[in-house]
Amino acid sequence: MIPTKEAMQAALAKRIGRKLWEKVSSACVAVCGLGGLGSNIAVMLARAGVGKLCLIDFDKVDISNLNRQQYKAGQLGMYKTEALSEVLLEIAPYIEIETHTVRMDERNTQELLRDADIICEAFDVAEAKAMLTDIVLTGLPDKYLVSASGMAGMGDANNIKTRKITEHFFICGDGVSEVTEGEGLVSSRVMLCAAHQAHKALQLIEEIF
Repeated sequence: MIPTKEAMQAALAKRIGRKLWEKVSSACVAVCGLGGLGSNIAVMLARAGVGKLCLIDFDKVDISNLNRQQYKAGQLGMYKTEALSEVLLEIAPYIEIETHTVRMDERNTQELLRDADIICEAFDVAEAKAMLTDIVLTGLPDKYLVSASGMAGMGDANNIKTRKITEHFFICGDGVSEVTEGEGLVSSRVMLCAAHQAHKALQLIEEIF
């Protein structure tokens, strides 16, 4: 049986404190890219009680995603926006979810991110990362951007860090390890980087709300 909204809110407020819960529950976070980073970020933020998530991705769930992404074998072929929404609503049935099944580009990014307080960049492709970063930093200077760089392979988990670049821009990862033929993406290290991004988003919510 699914608990009532009031019961779930009371339990979370008791666990993290009512003051933080009130801030988190009124925040909107955009997750750009719903792969290994993005799907894990979204799950952590939903569990933390974030009131609204804006999920953006154009891709479908593939069998190669199952080793590190928050999808199920029965969701193969579904758009990631739809599949992740299903997962999140099982975890947090009263969360508000806005989905955009599109590829982000120079024409649509500002509009897609209009309502977000914090933006989590979770793309695989360097060009997409650069595009999003440039648009947010120049066109949406009041937004907070939490990006990622370097999480491949079996390197030391303690090398994953969060670095402050500017007042509104943070990068998580080791800054070095890229995907190569001999060094792929392992679920534990990808989740470590995603956890850094989700935690930074929560820290910012606590600070700015």
